[in-house]
Amino acid sequence: MNVVSEADARTTRTAAAAMFGLAAPSQGSTELCTWRVEMASGNATPVHEIDREQVWMPLSGGFEVTIGDETETVKAGQAVIVPGGATRQLTALEDTQAIVAMPAGGQAVTPDGKVTPPWAA
Repeated sequence: MNVVSEADARTTRTAAAAMFGLAAPSQGSTELCTWRVEMASGNATPVHEIDREQVWMPLSGGFEVTIGDETETVKAGQAVIVPGGATRQLTALEDTQAIVAMPAGGQAVTPDGKVTPPWAA
């Protein structure tokens, strides 16, 4: 058993959100990564791709989720499954906290290539 707590060393803050790393290969997980996200109302992720499936589960608040040309609203008590390789953007409809899960080894696709998000490493 390995109990993981949030720590400043595994917290990444961007203009859009704060990601608090939990389960990840660096924390002993071999198959799954999880992290908590906090986003202020109106903040949006950049349009981006992740090469693995993700599941976003709002704990409070909600998101407008755009995948390709499709947009849905996802609120606390729901989950959205985002396919790997899909172009996506999430916008907080209000101050929102969520848990995100994806298979270990997932990478973000950027103009410079692929990079492992630090909260999932």
